Amino acid sequence: MRRTSIAAILASGLILTACGEEKKEDQAAAGNQATTEQAAATPAPAPAGDTKVGILFDVTGPIANFIPPMMDSVKLAEKEINDGGGLLNGKMVTVIGDTTGSTQGAVDAATKLVNVENVPVVVGALMSGTTLAAANAVTIPTGVLQISPTATSPDFTSLKDNDYVFRIVPSDAYQGVVLARLVLDQGIKTVALTYANNDYATPLATGFADAYKKGGGTIAAEVKHEEKQQSYAAELGTLAKDKPEALVVIAYAGDSGTTIVKEALENGLFNRFIGTDGLRDNKLIETIGADNLKTSFFTSPSAPDSDAAKKFDELYTAAYQSTKDKIFIGQTYDSVMLAAMAVEKAGSTDRAKVRDALREVANAPGEKILPGEWKKAKELIDAGKDVDYSGATGEMEFDANGDIPGVIGHFVVDGNGYKQVGLVNP
Repeated sequence: MRRTSIAAILASGLILTACGEEKKEDQAAAGNQATTEQAAATPAPAPAGDTKVGILFDVTGPIANFIPPMMDSVKLAEKEINDGGGLLNGKMVTVIGDTTGSTQGAVDAATKLVNVENVPVVVGALMSGTTLAAANAVTIPTGVLQISPTATSPDFTSLKDNDYVFRIVPSDAYQGVVLARLVLDQGIKTVALTYANNDYATPLATGFADAYKKGGGTIAAEVKHEEKQQSYAAELGTLAKDKPEALVVIAYAGDSGTTIVKEALENGLFNRFIGTDGLRDNKLIETIGADNLKTSFFTSPSAPDSDAAKKFDELYTAAYQSTKDKIFIGQTYDSVMLAAMAVEKAGSTDRAKVRDALREVANAPGEKILPGEWKKAKELIDAGKDVDYSGATGEMEFDANGDIPGVIGHFVVDGNGYKQVGLVNP
């Protein structure tokens, strides 16, 4: 879920600059540099009693529909941690920052979390563009660990982040290949492709198109579209011209995705749609109707069957009735647990120590820690023992780039929600 250009953020005048930058003639820019250098050089001290953890979510904006159940996962992890002995010498307190679904909003919210709330770790953001904006402008320059539950842009893999930025979903470079394989396996040999002009959709579409054509498929028409248009009639006319079997839509349902599907159906241009996690939103079903999506399918980061996954399902269901159709709740829980474990392992809110501790608690070796086992984890960490967190969404084995392999699920519309019917391998 991708990156707006750094030039655009710089132009806003609100980006925090890194240590050692040459002195600017503009006094305000110099002040910003001094603030950033001070924050990076002096890690935030642990608050008296409680420890803050930053939650940087796209609360408003195109994925707002995803947020409430994800916030329930935050609350679930926070309660477990505080009931199981707390964090460091007190309670864990989550502090929420809203990106508003925009890059500038992400910079502003991250700046407040880091420089005002003095958090030692940030969970988020969610969309790739907002996550990258916060990372480049705030968390990397100030040396604050950032863990995204959902950001999928391939740009994270090559990000020069000094090991401060991690994510616990597979890259879209992987999901694009998986989607292509699934489409071919469904016997669909010709598609049209449209994708939003943003950091999430563009590289995912490129990966899909390359893999699909390499596998023998034909893309009859390909159109990059702008977000927030009232109508996509012209684009749909181009896409439907050669009568392909299905339309691949890589976009957010809360933005252009639902509008495109709705207009395509109303004008009799397409009746089968293929999408990724951005389109796998209940908003799509509510607007389009399940009967109109019977032959459509979607891919989305998922979780393999495991004891950890079953335990998380039990915990979440006991607190919030059901996990059905609540996308990314496992990834959110895992991110908060990893953030807390890294702080506990560091033994303080020293930002560099928290960063270094993340791999120690996430990667093997160590005693396995499952969802619901914060008390056990804390006791082992405080006793100087190694732990290895096995998450709700899989093993948290970070590679050198802060990526994990992850798995991709195949979803279809089932009543008023989505049903996973399998896992897909490239």
